[in-house]
Amino acid sequence: MKRILFLLILTLTTASFKPADEPTKKAIPSANVKNLKGEIVNTSKFENGGKPILINFFATWCKPCVQELTAWNNSYDEWKKETGVKIIAISIDDARNASKVAPFVNGKRFEFEVYIDENGDFKRAMNVNATPHSFLLDKDGKIVWMHNSYAPGDEDKLFEVLKKVAAGEQVSH
Repeated sequence: MKRILFLLILTLTTASFKPADEPTKKAIPSANVKNLKGEIVNTSKFENGGKPILINFFATWCKPCVQELTAWNNSYDEWKKETGVKIIAISIDDARNASKVAPFVNGKRFEFEVYIDENGDFKRAMNVNATPHSFLLDKDGKIVWMHNSYAPGDEDKLFEVLKKVAAGEQVSH
């Protein structure tokens, strides 16, 4: 009996592991966030007509976040033209600071969609521990790439990844 139980556990354990070279693609979890008008939007409604979506978690008080989003905003027209990407920025500013997000975004003249995750539900569901944290979704809405932190020039590397994803090529995290 012990031997059968051991073999059963061993079989189930080994069957649950995927080979390391097989990328895990998963959809983003469903969570409620608010748009800048205060309307609730479920993240399951994020779509881009079969083109890539770039989701970025940021905070208004995070200097690297602001640098990254500013760099993306400066390149957004070119990125949209070449890849069709949609950028969605998710503010993790809490309920006390949520009222600062819209004036901040308007002052920066960001051209992409911005939502507020004031309760942190989407952040927790995506396992975001630090900002900036970005996720790239392919044409099927599956996460194919992610990046944490920002350094000047990262946007150029990201653009290369975006072009590959838009062309349907595999990318590594």
